[in-house]
Amino acid sequence: MKDIPSAILWDLDGTIVNSKACHFYTWHYALEKQGITLEKSVFDKNFGRNNPTLLPLFLGFQPDADLGAEIINDKETLFREIAQQQVELIPGVETWLLSADGMNIAQAIASSAPMENITVLLNIFNLDQYFDLKVSGVDLPTKPAPDIFLQTASGLEFQPRECLVVEDSVSGVQAAKSAGMKCVAVTTSHSREELTLADLVVDDFQESIEVAFEALNWGE
Repeated sequence: MKDIPSAILWDLDGTIVNSKACHFYTWHYALEKQGITLEKSVFDKNFGRNNPTLLPLFLGFQPDADLGAEIINDKETLFREIAQQQVELIPGVETWLLSADGMNIAQAIASSAPMENITVLLNIFNLDQYFDLKVSGVDLPTKPAPDIFLQTASGLEFQPRECLVVEDSVSGVQAAKSAGMKCVAVTTSHSREELTLADLVVDDFQESIEVAFEALNWGE
């Protein structure tokens, strides 16, 4: 096995971009229109899962299809409108993307977000050029199920053992490990203590990707 991964599967929200506060604000807005108050603790616990899973958790009941679609549309429309002003790159992440690109490592987005959000966020920061594949998990079993990472690896034509996942959420790390992949976790959304299942935990991406590969003992 090579001493670097064949592919890096990137989560997006909380991993490449610091968008958690923007997501909380837009969920709170959409739910408040329905007379529902979103508790921050409930949001924090479930951040990183897809909308069909999040909505009943936030509401406290399973909505009918029309109500669910209305709330999610309100939430995501506002998110896409304000993302450029409210969302920032995680420090050092573009250096990692550029370094991996220079090593001819395949890179993909494997995010629970709707594809429209993925497109908007990558366009805001001009990052689309780095990714060979983009996969939205909206219609897949949500993390911690491994489906999104397994589908992304298959789309890139690599085995799970050849892939490195970069994540911020507890459920995302669990999904990566369930998929049989090594995982780097960044502490944007959770503490180091909550992310101990990851193979490596970092606070940001300002240390080089080569140092991360050494710490992961890639190839062993």
